[in-house]
Amino acid sequence: MCDIWKDNKNLKQLTEEDIKGLLAALKQYGTKQVLMSGGEALLNANFFHLCELLRKENINITLLSTGLLFRKNTESLLNLVNDIIISLDGDQATHDRIRNIPDAYNKLKDGVHYIKSIQSSYKITARTVIHKLNFTVWPRIIDAAIEMGLDQISFLPADVSSQAFNRDTPWDTPRQEEIMLSLEDLPVLDSIIEEITEAYKTAFNNKFIAESPDKIRKIHAYYSALHGLGPFPFKKCNAPWVSTVIEADGNVRPCFFHQIIGNIRDNSLDDILNSAHALEFRKNLDTDKNPTCIKCVCYLNLKPSTGIV
Repeated sequence: MCDIWKDNKNLKQLTEEDIKGLLAALKQYGTKQVLMSGGEALLNANFFHLCELLRKENINITLLSTGLLFRKNTESLLNLVNDIIISLDGDQATHDRIRNIPDAYNKLKDGVHYIKSIQSSYKITARTVIHKLNFTVWPRIIDAAIEMGLDQISFLPADVSSQAFNRDTPWDTPRQEEIMLSLEDLPVLDSIIEEITEAYKTAFNNKFIAESPDKIRKIHAYYSALHGLGPFPFKKCNAPWVSTVIEADGNVRPCFFHQIIGNIRDNSLDDILNSAHALEFRKNLDTDKNPTCIKCVCYLNLKPSTGIV
């Protein structure tokens, strides 16, 4: 559901100098965790060197990945990356069709099994975007995650309305309709969700499925809201106050979905986060009323005492 790979024609990447420039601010703010994503972060030739710079400052690293390059990079992953989140789009046939990469599913599964065969305790979880192309195989996605030996799986609906993830403009109606569920799909989705909550009680109880059944039902509420059938699900989020997003070209956002507030190649991260514009944004942001926040599909809410390991 990400257009970074499509619109990054100039192969923009964060460099060693970018990371070195960030370290002072990351240390100043007591940064505990950095999520490295892409596109596919492992395609950056300097990826593991960037990890070394961060790990020297005792910053934990989470990698968001397709998993296609795990076997080639297993040793470095185990040494430098604390945990991995894979993108899992479906069972084998569905995953390969959505990824449009031959044998993508088996390459992913093989990579996960290989890492686990060396270090069984290494944490690998999955994130699945539920949308028109895969919602009917939702139970098989859970089965695939179990068979793959993952530690957990999480689900969220597709963002079809924002400019997040390198979209120059929001998707037009035809593109939205490729991904969002139709009115006719909603009763089917509701039935599938009830099937899942009944059939996978153990997976919910032991948190293999990260969300509660009530949160899973919010995916139906989200797609219903896109059709004007009710409000978007309530969410409590403090992402713009506890984290920041730094994109491949150096642009800084309060979170993935809000507008750019600066660029680390023009000003330091500290200056950007404490600029008059950024301070005013955080001071006046009401996540219950802001149009971007209301439609958000991916949110974060950390308490001040939260420890990230």
